[in-house]
Amino acid sequence: WVRSSAGAPINVEGKLWGVIVVTSSRSDALPTGTEHRVAAFTELVATAIANAEAREALRAVADEQAALRRVATLVAEAAPTEKVYAAVAEEIARHQVADVVALLRYEEDGTATVVAGWAVEDIEVPLGERLVVAGEGVAVTVLQTHRPSYVEGLNGPPGSVAAWLRELGIQSAIGTPIVVEGELWGVVAAASRQPRALPAKSQAKIAEFTELVATAIANTETREGRRHLANQQAALLRVATLVARGVAPEVIFAAVAEEVATVLPGIDITSIGRYTPEQSVEFVGAWSREREMNWVGQTVPIGGRNVATAVFDTGQPARVDQFEDDGSALSAIGRDRGTLSVAGAPITVEGKVWGMMTVGSVHQDRLPAGIEYELAGFIELVATAIANAQAQADLAASRARVVASADETRRKIERDLHDGAQQQLVTLALRVRAAQAVLPPGHELAAELDGIAGRLNSALEELRELASGIHPPVLAAGGLGPAVRTLGRRSPIPVEVEVHTDGRLPETVEVGVYYIVAEALTNAAKHSEATSIGVDIEAADDVVRIRVEDDGVGGAEFAGGSGLLGLRDRVEALGGRLALRSRPGHGTLLLVELPLASDRAAAVR
Repeated sequence: WVRSSAGAPINVEGKLWGVIVVTSSRSDALPTGTEHRVAAFTELVATAIANAEAREALRAVADEQAALRRVATLVAEAAPTEKVYAAVAEEIARHQVADVVALLRYEEDGTATVVAGWAVEDIEVPLGERLVVAGEGVAVTVLQTHRPSYVEGLNGPPGSVAAWLRELGIQSAIGTPIVVEGELWGVVAAASRQPRALPAKSQAKIAEFTELVATAIANTETREGRRHLANQQAALLRVATLVARGVAPEVIFAAVAEEVATVLPGIDITSIGRYTPEQSVEFVGAWSREREMNWVGQTVPIGGRNVATAVFDTGQPARVDQFEDDGSALSAIGRDRGTLSVAGAPITVEGKVWGMMTVGSVHQDRLPAGIEYELAGFIELVATAIANAQAQADLAASRARVVASADETRRKIERDLHDGAQQQLVTLALRVRAAQAVLPPGHELAAELDGIAGRLNSALEELRELASGIHPPVLAAGGLGPAVRTLGRRSPIPVEVEVHTDGRLPETVEVGVYYIVAEALTNAAKHSEATSIGVDIEAADDVVRIRVEDDGVGGAEFAGGSGLLGLRDRVEALGGRLALRSRPGHGTLLLVELPLASDRAAAVR
């Protein structure tokens, strides 16, 4: 057993590190002053310990700096943020002796999304899941204070960050905020199954990594912002080009519905609807990421708690993030398609709410905040297209009314001539002949009366020709075939006529076709130097097609008072299309299509 002992402290950099003790079991005591001689050795031991600790500290610092450099390199190389997140989680776990490290992004709905993590083998990090930020834990404290937090004894409701860590057996955790451009973005949580296992200085060291994470996020958001802006501008340009070309509104509606879903995040369904006077929504455009939308053309009554009704009632953007079973048809459409979140905005045309555009998600609980306001650029183009279409429809209707009025005036003049001047000339001619008949043979007035009767008949024939040119009676009496064949017989150039119609056509169409052919034949007679003309008219598929072709000199164009301008105006007034092919030396081909019935304004009412 020990009979005597002596010792001396080991002091390292002014702090008691340990002790050196010498003992003896001999009966005689240790020599006097043994402790002082031991003290001489403790100084050497202290120096060795200090050197070793310094080297270890330097090594730790070097390792930490190397870890920071590795992450910084990823940031500088613009690596995907997911790769930066994963690297940060692993580096923190390695250097802070944590059992689990998770990077969480705070969401607007009181949850946090696990965007990256690292853990020991028996722990699984729920990447991509949303956990509730509630109870007692680092995620709650950091969210409330925007400052680093150290917590022991985690407690929270099921589905919360705290409950998840508690289920893993976590005893202590450190939370460090991720602040991006002055705004709290998320938190880095480093946790251990041992109480007080994480050093006090861990918060400061983790903060160095969170700064790199914040830089990576800011850089990525800047790049994504630029990319998003470029994509959005490109999409707007594509739609604007369609609008400028004056394509049909339904084509623009379909294009906008798809472009919106392409450039704005989180969208699975897009719809465009027109409000009707009966307080309903008529869907005029739609797009879906997963299945074909069969509700274009469907009309649904306004009502219930949904975006279409809210926009109708307020004239302002709106959103709904939870569909209620309110019994309305509009809400039922959203539920049937599994829609979780919908946002929309009004389409205003000439100061009045014309309709609405909505976007929806079937995968995200909430669409991005403010997305209803990002629809503005597309909605303006839709409104412009609608206004243009309305203006074109109004103009076409006005031109059609002018043409119809002119045709009606022609008919009235023809009737007035027939019932007035023509009848009087006929009566005069008959009276002259009657007077001539009662004169004795060889009377001096007989020859003069005969001349008067002949001139009256000539005037009557000229008047009939004039009336026929103003409005042909044969068109009203016999229809298009006889009328066009009459035009062919009157032409100074031989004309071959083919007319294929199933019965009579609408009066406005027959009159239009007649005058189109008449103008084309007149033009050919004046300018073509042709030897033959072919006229083919066919009514099928709700359109009438006119083909007038000659073998003349060609070179016809819509200028110089050729009559083609007036012909084109008549065709366009009837909602038709006209094509002219007339190469010099190769004759002239005129192709016209006219609708048998026009619902031109239906899409933009």
